[in-house]
Amino acid sequence: MSQSTRMRLGVALPTFGPDANPDGIIRAGRTAEDMGYDSLWTGDRLLAPAVPSAPYPGRGGVMPRTYENHLDPLVALTFAAAHTSRVRLGTSTLNGLWQPPIMLARSLTTLDLVSRGRLDVGLGLGWMPEEYEAVDVPWKGRGARLDETLDVLEGYWAGGSFAHDGRLFTVPETEVRLGPHQRPGPPVLLAAFTPRGFARIGRRLDGWLPGAMPLTHLMDMWGAIVREAEKAERDPATLRIALRVNLELTDTEAEPEQVPQRGTLQQYVDYARAAAEDGVHELFVDFGQTPVTLDERIDLAGRFLTGVRAG
Repeated sequence: MSQSTRMRLGVALPTFGPDANPDGIIRAGRTAEDMGYDSLWTGDRLLAPAVPSAPYPGRGGVMPRTYENHLDPLVALTFAAAHTSRVRLGTSTLNGLWQPPIMLARSLTTLDLVSRGRLDVGLGLGWMPEEYEAVDVPWKGRGARLDETLDVLEGYWAGGSFAHDGRLFTVPETEVRLGPHQRPGPPVLLAAFTPRGFARIGRRLDGWLPGAMPLTHLMDMWGAIVREAEKAERDPATLRIALRVNLELTDTEAEPEQVPQRGTLQQYVDYARAAAEDGVHELFVDFGQTPVTLDERIDLAGRFLTGVRAG
């Protein structure tokens, strides 16, 4: 199955739920690397209210209760970097608007350096207004805040003499002598599902972070991003899809229209192989929303990888 072997495969670290601890990260990270996975991923959660004001984007609008136990994504990836050597390290997604962009630039630069250039920066805008309230960041105007954050990241990673004077942020002139390992900076991908988001990806970013959906719909949306890149006179071949799949495993086969929202492990394997055939560049799975032990999670990861790579 030559096409599938060209699609990179990743797995989420246990940074949510009962196994969100040092031993869980070490064991899951090292085992995934030894199995042959290409990447490890973390998510970002700040609050877990009993009843969020906005419905969760998936799973019938109900937020997984595993989010009540959450680790800092960048600290977790830094810890994983120290216990692995090859796999790439990604955020899906990092809510990058919860801190000043100059501090975000410093943190991402540090992680890219200590991992020796293995970082993929996946950014998102979040879905829960309460989290923005907790960090005193306005919910309104998130798109403009993201654009200015990207401006600061790009300027900081360029190195040398850097200053920024924007509508939201001011950075006095400073010398930046320590840059990221990857040049011009670690790849930045965005979770986006609107025309403005697609334009932002096509115009200035390195890729797209969608959630699992029917592949026809997925590739139609990817086509919109490709067209935006062409309008910006960028080569679409330089962009990539990194597709997140949150598994909700069933004991018996789900109806075809329910996949990939739920299904058996084999149905998810088939979905991943079809995604590879359609041209998805990378797919990563998260077993954390299925009630399994760490041993079961590792077993499932091995069976999924074998299934997708087989044939």
